[in-house]
Amino acid sequence: MGISIADAKPTDHIEGTGYPLAFKMQQGSARPPVLGTDAARDVFVVESRQMAGYQKEGVVHEGDTGSVWRMATDEGKHLGGTDLAPFPLGFFNAGLHGDLVNRVLTIAKARGIQIDDMNIDLLNGYYIIGSFIRGDGVGYGEPADIVVRISSPAAAADVSALIRDAIKASPAMDLMRTSFDNTFAIYVNGRRRVVTSLTNSDAPDAPDPYKTHSAPPTPMDSSDELKDIVWKTGVLQDGEAQPAPNGTDAKLTRIIRTVPGHSVLLDPAGVTETDTYLGLDGMSHFKLKSDERMDMDQAPSGLGLLAAGIAFCYMTQIGRYIEHQKFNIRGVRLVQHTPFVTAGNPADGSWVGKSEPADTHLFLSGEEDDETHERLMTIAANTCYLHATMLAALEPNVAVELNGTRLG
Repeated sequence: MGISIADAKPTDHIEGTGYPLAFKMQQGSARPPVLGTDAARDVFVVESRQMAGYQKEGVVHEGDTGSVWRMATDEGKHLGGTDLAPFPLGFFNAGLHGDLVNRVLTIAKARGIQIDDMNIDLLNGYYIIGSFIRGDGVGYGEPADIVVRISSPAAAADVSALIRDAIKASPAMDLMRTSFDNTFAIYVNGRRRVVTSLTNSDAPDAPDPYKTHSAPPTPMDSSDELKDIVWKTGVLQDGEAQPAPNGTDAKLTRIIRTVPGHSVLLDPAGVTETDTYLGLDGMSHFKLKSDERMDMDQAPSGLGLLAAGIAFCYMTQIGRYIEHQKFNIRGVRLVQHTPFVTAGNPADGSWVGKSEPADTHLFLSGEEDDETHERLMTIAANTCYLHATMLAALEPNVAVELNGTRLG
């Protein structure tokens, strides 16, 4: 699974350093252009490492010019996690909220549509068929259910067009709506091997995060970031958390997971906070802030949260399989490149947001043979809910409410 809780150093625990769950490590020179209205392509890079148990730490670079953020994730008690930080699917859900809000606000401004208030409910669904233990499990995503509630004096037709065009303009939404053939590279004990069971990356070697970061990330001394960028609210779903099954006996039986999220506007200029949780008994609620403003960044963007969630989810599946198969594999870390693209004009309906395939470079150390290391990488990709989401083409179900009335 990774470093055992008992053997871990303080810096391998989320709570060991006393740092917040998310903080700015390095100030960027400018927000990534893909967040704004110009035609742009930015590659978000996530460097992540396994910490104690299911805890993980990610360093998220928001394009070439954006700031660098450190984020921490954990799993709930149903997986044997410590439940101290948001689960990976929560990062993904909050990222969808943040980027969609950005596109709505930007188009509204370009068209002179007044928005007095806005909140969004967004439900993601996932399921797995098969057995994690047998190694034949396959993860699937389901179309998101989205309800956008807006208070505005604008006409219903204008608000309907606004939301429709915002979905089209969001790279985060495109990541669900388009099917991607993601690429992979694997490095075993410091040497890159050719990937044969997934699409092999043709990108140059990525730097090993262990060599890039000689010490754990630390917050900037003079950062003006928002308070509680990522925080545990203390709210629990009713009931007692139950251990998650490791798969199904019949290949047609589904283990279903839902992830609800509710976002509100903290600042109409583009700061969103999303309350999200895993739809199971006894699960904790977490809140994550995103900042889409082009003139400052006091929190990560929605796209930054989204990219982190994909990397974290994949690493959870790797950790689970190492644990259940008792592989002699350790030191799990990765570098993930996730490109986002925008083009067109927010004012006239031509604005389009796109994602491109994620390129994941996985680093492992251990005594197992090359075949076993690659098998681990492949099974984790097959069972990762977010890689499954990117593989499918999932058109969201979108409803709009204007001043309390559902629009047709």
